[in-house]
Amino acid sequence: METNRNFFITIALSIVILTLWQVFYMNPKIEAQREQAQIEATRQGQTRVDGQASTPAGTPTTGTAANLPSSTPATPGANIPGQSQDGAQAGSLTRDAALGQTSRIKIDTPSLGGSISLTGARLDDLQLKKYHETVDDNSPAIQLLSPAQMADGQFAEIGFTGNELTGTVPGPGTVWTVEGNSTLTPANPVTLSFTNEKGLTFKRTFTVDDRYMFTVKDTVTNSTSAPVSLASYGRVTRFSKPLHPSTYVLHEGPIGVIGDEGLVEYKFAAIEKAREVSPPKATTGGWIGITDKYWAATLVPSAAKPFQARMSYFDDGRPRYQSDYLSDPTTIEPGQSATIENLLFAGAKEVGTINAYEKERSIRQFDLLIDWGWFYFITKPMFYLIDTLYKAIGNFGIAILLVTVILKGLFFPLANKSYASMARMKLVQPKMTEIREKYADDKVKQQQALMELYKTEKINPIAGCWPILIQIPVFFALYKVLYVTIEMRHAPFFGWIQDLAAPDPTSVFNLFGLMPWAVPAFLMIGVWPLIMGVTMFLQMRMNPTPPDPTQQMIFNWMPLIFTFMLASFPAGLVIYWAWNNTLSIIQQGVIMKRQGVKIELWDNLAGMFKKKPKPAE
Repeated sequence: METNRNFFITIALSIVILTLWQVFYMNPKIEAQREQAQIEATRQGQTRVDGQASTPAGTPTTGTAANLPSSTPATPGANIPGQSQDGAQAGSLTRDAALGQTSRIKIDTPSLGGSISLTGARLDDLQLKKYHETVDDNSPAIQLLSPAQMADGQFAEIGFTGNELTGTVPGPGTVWTVEGNSTLTPANPVTLSFTNEKGLTFKRTFTVDDRYMFTVKDTVTNSTSAPVSLASYGRVTRFSKPLHPSTYVLHEGPIGVIGDEGLVEYKFAAIEKAREVSPPKATTGGWIGITDKYWAATLVPSAAKPFQARMSYFDDGRPRYQSDYLSDPTTIEPGQSATIENLLFAGAKEVGTINAYEKERSIRQFDLLIDWGWFYFITKPMFYLIDTLYKAIGNFGIAILLVTVILKGLFFPLANKSYASMARMKLVQPKMTEIREKYADDKVKQQQALMELYKTEKINPIAGCWPILIQIPVFFALYKVLYVTIEMRHAPFFGWIQDLAAPDPTSVFNLFGLMPWAVPAFLMIGVWPLIMGVTMFLQMRMNPTPPDPTQQMIFNWMPLIFTFMLASFPAGLVIYWAWNNTLSIIQQGVIMKRQGVKIELWDNLAGMFKKKPKPAE
């Protein structure tokens, strides 16, 4: 019974780890290679400019998302997004060349740098000053938004739809005029103006805080002799997918909280198949945008008017992804003005920042911008505990070690009972052997006698499963925290571990960097994976060697297999696993000693080097 139980536990744990390895490593790797090939093919095959949308200027506003311009200017003759002014091929320009196509106002905040194009008042140039492409602080800053003329273009834009009475309304091709200061900072808003041929004056004021939230306030003054009705729209448009998509692990793609629908999210591949997704009715409150693993650009429509949201994929001319909304029309009487205020978040998905915006700006369920997963009730507390310890200590790696100790303390009574039960089972092994021999030909009586023995000795035969079962949800939660939260990105530990969210960069196959040759990815077995494998090996050798040869083989090979599999996991997770194994070894040893049970570790290790007797002839 004992050996069978250990065997089944081993098989179950092996399946869990193999599944984790397949889901979190192999599948994303294969998908990344496939999507990279598709992206390259798309870039090489682009010979047409971005197609025109279905809604030309002058189409009456109906209050539905169908009237939104997918990439068509609201003004005839204006530049098509994705096409440069001199007719260059869409997506073919460098960043400097693309930025030089239009006049711009500068953005300069503690967190952001970049510019806003005066053509369309489009936010299409944004760098995150505090985040870099690599762990080297001298590496380039993250470029979140880029002009449509670039291959990886992504921008956010707010405009209007009108009709014959309104005349030309602000859209992608509108050239705005700057009033006064031309640098946008937290202390200095920037105001733009545009007056159309009918006498409508549009004044747009951009303000930005010291983090990642822009406020776009549009004031429309009707100087005509008749009432006019117009609606505001907003869109986030993107021309490429992530080079390394995080399949299965977290969401990347169009996302939003929309009315009764609640959270709506479509991965890039899913929206390609769906083409267009639009809830059946308008809503008040919520947000919509496109998210990456660590960054996002989202629009928060004014709560004063219901809006219709939409997520789309367009392949007319140049493929692009878009999340947009169209508000219900606003009527402005002659000589009167109306003000519409929208918010635009563009930045890093910092947990504290996102939560603060949800409260301060009353943005419904904005915390869902961070993908905590189905087990958020474990993942979020795990993050907050690690983050709290980090703020006190200053090192996320040590925080993970302390969290492991805390979890061990919380589950100590259960684990103590489990290990104690396992120790008592070793004490009654002679009695169990005697029962098996006595009832060797009667399995029913054998099982009845064993169950009676368990009852008499107060032994739970499945108690040994609990430490493993407890560790699995913790493993998932910690993996999610390391993978999803930007706080863990580029978080150093000590020595060579400069990014806890990335695999250990060393490898035993080049003597940990001492030998000058590159190592294939599947042979990147670093120091911490080796430590994890050794601790797992020692933990398994605490127990008697199984008598069955098949079980012996599994127990001998499993630490090596796990070492190879976990080598590709985030270093923080491998460090946690190694530290947890070490604590388990100490805990199990203390309990076995108190129970008067012999610790098999040293005998098992010595037995590995003893010469095996030859079988009798």
